[in-house]
Amino acid sequence: MTRMDGRKFDELRPVKLTPGFTKFAEGSCLIEMGNTMVLCNASVEERVPPHIREGGWVTAEYSMLPRANRERSKRDISRLKLSARSAEIQRLIGRSLRGAVDLGALGERTVTVDCDVLQADGGTRTASVTGGFLALALALKKLVERGELERLPIRGYISGISAGIVDGQPLLDLCYEEDSRAMVDLNCVMSADGRIIELQGTGEGRSYSREEQIQLLDLCAKGNRELCELLGRYIAL
Repeated sequence: MTRMDGRKFDELRPVKLTPGFTKFAEGSCLIEMGNTMVLCNASVEERVPPHIREGGWVTAEYSMLPRANRERSKRDISRLKLSARSAEIQRLIGRSLRGAVDLGALGERTVTVDCDVLQADGGTRTASVTGGFLALALALKKLVERGELERLPIRGYISGISAGIVDGQPLLDLCYEEDSRAMVDLNCVMSADGRIIELQGTGEGRSYSREEQIQLLDLCAKGNRELCELLGRYIAL
């Protein structure tokens, strides 16, 4: 099939990373994937939640601006009013980012990565993981430069990407028009060596086979490999 933007079935949308996008956060990144734009800010606090007995903690918050999408959505005013979708996505981002960090080496610190969707055109949660990782790594690098950490407590690069089946064809990195028509949708977070950190697969319009899932995973592996290579241009681990 011919995709609306002319991409091949296994091709990412154009990706742009702008590190240091904001002034005050310890680490920040604006990530653009096609027409999707997410601002990621990483903030460091010298404390940990009560349930943490040893080491540090990494968490995330996710929100979409009211007119980031085609129609205005309600603003997430507080955690008590956070939409179920935003709550689920920010848990995914937090779990994913923790998978990249040696929490024991972080010390008694909490890093919160705020992911705010400025414009949504599909793949906002996976873009948040990729941009959030760079913001997080930059924040931790700053701690090393200040002498507050002996080494960078990052296990390796991670990134996220989506794939789906549209009109019977497996496709990588769906834009909104493709995602809205997808029969099957898969979100995948991987390490640079192809190990799976988070996997969400949904039969939106029909069930799908193990063989189809493998096809989608192979697409995600290709996309995540390219994203991790891109991350390596901005921070060396």
